[in-house]
Amino acid sequence: MKRRHFMGSFAAAAGALGVPGAAPAAAPARTGTERDWMLGLLQKMAEPVLSAMARGELKKRFPLELSPTWDGRSPQVAYLECFGRLIAGIAPWLALPTDATAEGRLRERLRQLALQCYAHAVDPASPDYLGWRAGGQALVDSSYFTNALIRAPKALWEPLDATTKQRIVAEIKGLRSIEPPYINWMLFAAMNEAFLLSVGEQADPMRTNVAIRKVNEWYVGDGWIKDGETFHFDYYNSYVMYPMLFEILEVLERHDAPFWNGKPADLRAQALKRMQRYCEHLERFVSPTGTYPPIGRSLTYRTAVFQPLALLAWRKQLPASLPEGQVRAAMQAVHDAVWSDPTNFTKDGYLTIGFVGHHPELADIYSNNGSMYIASESLLALGLAPGDSYWTSPAQDWTQKKAFAGRAFPKDYAVAY
Repeated sequence: MKRRHFMGSFAAAAGALGVPGAAPAAAPARTGTERDWMLGLLQKMAEPVLSAMARGELKKRFPLELSPTWDGRSPQVAYLECFGRLIAGIAPWLALPTDATAEGRLRERLRQLALQCYAHAVDPASPDYLGWRAGGQALVDSSYFTNALIRAPKALWEPLDATTKQRIVAEIKGLRSIEPPYINWMLFAAMNEAFLLSVGEQADPMRTNVAIRKVNEWYVGDGWIKDGETFHFDYYNSYVMYPMLFEILEVLERHDAPFWNGKPADLRAQALKRMQRYCEHLERFVSPTGTYPPIGRSLTYRTAVFQPLALLAWRKQLPASLPEGQVRAAMQAVHDAVWSDPTNFTKDGYLTIGFVGHHPELADIYSNNGSMYIASESLLALGLAPGDSYWTSPAQDWTQKKAFAGRAFPKDYAVAY
């Protein structure tokens, strides 16, 4: 279980992040468990953002980096992207109990910062009031903002003051004026409605149920979903399709929401089986050295490619074909391969546009450095406590590592569900 990585332990990373805006310290010694390393990466991503925004200084301190082919939309949405995407990925870890350990103290400190960030996000008098009216992109990133509240309601929603709660609800309802195109954006609108339902507000079943029906119509088989009428060989099944579809259906099932000629429980079970199959493909994409195919749109989202594996690991719903120790080892190899380059971060500790390192030329027309914080979605398994079997089970080689070592590995066949 002991590994050596560029991040070192989370404790060492904590020391390197003590002063927001300071130049990064030399890389700490490569010590600690795999979980220590992942926690160090979480803190490295989260600390600069949460520390600045909790003081109302994110817009002041976060240096905007826009795609060289930026399409002209309001850059103000970058701050909503940054906070919303980050908090969605770290929410499960923030929801773990507070304790007297170094990790527990760190978690409680960052959780308190996150609560202050939520207050600034919707306070019109705050310098960090987010871009809720910055055009259609606000609908996209509001859904990550609300997904975090669904993932960690007791840690992030319930402690908020009444005014902040009212303001959040009002901002989310205000985004109903944006009509989502018939692509993955439909799930962003549906996620916001699922959040409203989860907190006792009136939700619009048209915005949830039509999205679910369309996504299921786009299912092409063997675990893959089209993005609208066109199939894209990319990772949008990871970034949006499966995690959002599955979690929206969970909320509908939990609240016994209406669904004409269908049951959310049945649709959730179907979505789970299909996501598990997609995860089998993701695991087989990981090379013996942790690299994976650099394909398709939004490649600069880095390890967000593996959100479904992280989500099912956190939920203890990995398929039987993917043992926890095998998934953990593959995920660690991927993170080693991507995050080993220090230019993934600026000297002030903020994410840059790129893949392995800083490569702005890889950006899409909608990419900014706030968009990059969706990479935190690959850290969802940190929502499992240190003693969980995901972290303690023996590491196992993943499929390609076995295959290219000339060892036995399972064959793969298409599924009919």
